[in-house]
Amino acid sequence: MPELPEVETMRRGLFPIVGGKIRSVIEPDIPYRPIKIDPSFQELERRTVGCVVREVNRIAKRVLVVLDSGDSIVMQPKMAGIAMLWPPPNELHLRIVFELENAASDRFVYWDRRGLGTVSLWTPKQVDLYLGPNQLGPDASVVDQDTFVSRFAGLDREVKVALLDQKLVSGIGNLYAAEILHAARVHPSLRCAAISKMKWKQIHAETVRILTQAIEQEGSTLSDGTYRNAINGEGKYQNQHLVYDRAGEPCRTCTKGSIVRMVQGQRSTFFCPVCQRKKR
Repeated sequence: MPELPEVETMRRGLFPIVGGKIRSVIEPDIPYRPIKIDPSFQELERRTVGCVVREVNRIAKRVLVVLDSGDSIVMQPKMAGIAMLWPPPNELHLRIVFELENAASDRFVYWDRRGLGTVSLWTPKQVDLYLGPNQLGPDASVVDQDTFVSRFAGLDREVKVALLDQKLVSGIGNLYAAEILHAARVHPSLRCAAISKMKWKQIHAETVRILTQAIEQEGSTLSDGTYRNAINGEGKYQNQHLVYDRAGEPCRTCTKGSIVRMVQGQRSTFFCPVCQRKKR
């Protein structure tokens, strides 16, 4: 589930590790299938022990711990992962531990309840190859209006599905796409080409506004409680959700409609058929 606001919250939460020297790397023995580590754990350990954390960055939905060697530890949370400080929610799903010295925090970890995420160690060339502009669009939280509109307007695709395409803009996932389109009062199955330039400008404004607000509130912790911030606390933006996971409930915006769930591209979409009336 972690999307741009949640991963940005993880990034900011890891700031206490900056300046720390990696003393050891541990792969805990747990009763679940291991996550993907690339290269092997042994190679990752060899290339990181003794390195100093220079900075913590984010690209799209990944956290990058940049080392003084130039390599980056790239953590991709996917459905249920967290890049965080110690302690984790529990040690049953603890996938990898980096122990530090000379830092405000003596450990950072990658924890993953479902084991679908990945931890990679990439050179600058690999970061550019896999996460550069040929692979990912501009960051959705800061992309300028003209760039945003030019990438979507005219496409013969459903708008909700297009917003999830990381090559167009990066960072938007299922949850925030639903909230953005509701705020802009756009039906999620409307074709991009059928949306006016003026309405696209509104979608852009709502994208930046909602993602910014969600970051300020440290993301959304859903009913399963999986997502936590870097110090094992809950996000708060779930209290602002107007449509996501609210099927059958009254619309808080118009108070006339009820939230509907439909499936697009094998993903659940939530919207209000009154606020987001589809053009005929």
